[in-house]
Amino acid sequence: MQVNESPADRLIRLILGGGLLIYGLAGLEGLKGHVAGIVVAVVGGVLLFTAATGFCALYKLLGISTNKSKQAKTQIG
Repeated sequence: MQVNESPADRLIRLILGGGLLIYGLAGLEGLKGHVAGIVVAVVGGVLLFTAATGFCALYKLLGISTNKSKQAKTQIG
């Protein structure tokens, strides 16, 4: 897998993913245990995973890369 996310993209995903995960799991607004809460938590988890790895499969499918540095060709795993 190639890193296809810029550091700024990864930071945004980290913050947004953490917030969504907490929001979905904490049961704010009565979401706890409901399908909507689970979906919000899963989306947050996916964002955190992509932030940690630097790879977004959707970006790969669409041919997008926000990583413009020399490290764009860095392989993961």
